[in-house]
Order: sequence, then structure tokens, then C-alpha cells
Amino acid sequence: MSETRYPPIVVMGVQGTGKSTIGAALAARLNIVFVDGDDLHPATNKAKMAAGQPLTDEDRVPWLKRIGETIAENRTAGRITIVACSALKRWYRELLRSSAPDLLFVHLAGDRDLIADRIQHRNHDYMPTTLLDSQFETLEPLADWEAGTVVDVAESPEEIVDRVTRLLQSRVHS
Repeated sequence: MSETRYPPIVVMGVQGTGKSTIGAALAARLNIVFVDGDDLHPATNKAKMAAGQPLTDEDRVPWLKRIGETIAENRTAGRITIVACSALKRWYRELLRSSAPDLLFVHLAGDRDLIADRIQHRNHDYMPTTLLDSQFETLEPLADWEAGTVVDVAESPEEIVDRVTRLLQSRVHS
């Protein structure tokens, strides 16, 4: 584990922004635990998304609670966690924050067409491009009072990881 104490982090955004890629790379850079929130979805959610049906708030609550529990369990075990999770609505983020009040959000944001192009060129089990518009409609950007930062996905993954690492180090050392 890293000697520096970072807060737990959620890398958030609509599908196709690189949450898993950035989250895993950032965790490797910081020597902390990475959890892909997609792996914590119940089978019913995965089946619904594979059928092109957007998830409802009711569908998301057990998933979000499971993510929060995972963050809290890792913290109890002395591990810092980065989770890739869409966290599209503020109340979703508040639910996650109830498990870790110091949770930091890294919002990967970008142009819809760029993101749609990325989705078409990746191999994902259950997230068709058709869900992108509903995710953009659902997305509530970080509010000023929410601990976090917005990063443009037009940058390379390395640039994004560098930027977020600098931000984290400045927060830890200030």
C-alpha cells in the first residue's frame, strides 16, 4: 500500500469515458486497490443493460450500496480504494459518500461524439451505445460543494492519470 494517505476515489462519468482504464492506471500509479464497479452489478442489472434498457434508480440502489460497502470494507482493512462507477446523479454520489465522507470524485467528461466513437470500438459485454444518450440525460455534473474534479477525456490516459495524481498529491501535502 502507498505510504501517502489518499482519500477513496470514484472515477465517474457516462459509459465510454475510460473509467476502468483510468481507475486501474491511477491505482497502479498510486499503489492502491482498484475495483471496477461494473463487476459489482447484480446479474439482473447486466441483463437489463444488455437488452438496451436503461437502469432505474431502483435498479441502481443495491449496486451503489454494494460499492459503498466495498469502499468501507477496504478502508477497515487499511486499504485505499479507487472505484470506477458512473455515479451519474448527485444523490447516487451522496449515497456513496455515506460510506466514506472524504470520498473524492474524478469526473471524466467529454464530447458525446468522441465518447460514442470510443464505445463503438470497444468490446463490452452489456453496454450498448444506445444507452449513451440516456446516461447524458441522467448525468448531473459535480456541484461546487462536491469534493472532486472534472477531467476532459480528450486527453490521453497518461495525461489524465498525471493530472489526477498531481491533484491528489497537492491535496495530501497541503
